[in-house]
Amino acid sequence: MRTAITGSIATDHLMVFPGRFTDHLVADQLQNVSLSFLADTLEVRRGGVAANIAFGMGQLGLAPVLVGAVGPDFADYQVWLKQHGVDTDSVQISHEHQTARFVCTTDSVQNQIATFYAGAMAEARRIALAPVTERAGALDLVVIAPNDPEAMLRHTAECRELGIPFAADPSQQLARLDGESVRLLLDGPRFLFSNEYEAALLQERTGWSAEQVLQRVGTWITTLGAKGVRIERAGEAPILVPAAPTTGATEPTGVGDAFRAGFLAGVSWDLTLRRSAELGCALATVVLESVGTQEYHLDRTDLLTRLRTGYGTESATELEPWLSYLARSL
Repeated sequence: MRTAITGSIATDHLMVFPGRFTDHLVADQLQNVSLSFLADTLEVRRGGVAANIAFGMGQLGLAPVLVGAVGPDFADYQVWLKQHGVDTDSVQISHEHQTARFVCTTDSVQNQIATFYAGAMAEARRIALAPVTERAGALDLVVIAPNDPEAMLRHTAECRELGIPFAADPSQQLARLDGESVRLLLDGPRFLFSNEYEAALLQERTGWSAEQVLQRVGTWITTLGAKGVRIERAGEAPILVPAAPTTGATEPTGVGDAFRAGFLAGVSWDLTLRRSAELGCALATVVLESVGTQEYHLDRTDLLTRLRTGYGTESATELEPWLSYLARSL
């Protein structure tokens, strides 16, 4: 299955604040917030939702096609992604703007405050999908991840015109999208990804109930943090997949992207939705225990142990043949 991942490609600036943000909020002064948090650490890492998802899929041997806009500072990052199995030949290089920046501070209880600078990402609206299919071959799925809003709408419309199945993942951009735009993004995707808060927000934006959303999407996957994942389809009982066991959270940035990478890998291999989600959850814990969204290394034995511990021998046995690429890459 050939998958294209459209969306943000960025450099992450990740900081850690040793206290809790909520301890410094004054309830009757929230309309006049002016706060500065002294961070203990700073990590500068490669990131961006689309790049993170593509990196995870590339680690699993799937050669995803990355589609997005970056600045002239992308050269080293491009080499890194290619070395990890990502097709970057459909990434557009801007001559006017630098690659997007994500600046995020995490507190001691994993709350986050973040700012995203679009930079070159704003030019993603100029990218057409037809040339991507001409270069890379027929696409079986296009993921519409957070991106320039106009690019998200364009890619969604192009998928419908070209007859390419697509996955809607508006997540962080829900705050920038109006109701009509969200309704357009949710018109017929094969998959819809969200977390719990985003699930409520997209219902508020669209004016649709959860049941009405399900009538318009194929499968709705909602990540629930430490509670795992809920998978819903219209007229069917929800599938609840618990989170994979972890030795402890280090930094949560990119965990959702890793889940998507594992889930989409399972879908690419024609595994069940449950097995795909189990792989996604296992991959998510690897990232949760790392600093940086692409600084992890997948070890076949470790991943199978996580699957066996979290979901039983049957899960690990069924997934083991699909993870043979990891044995060759070590």
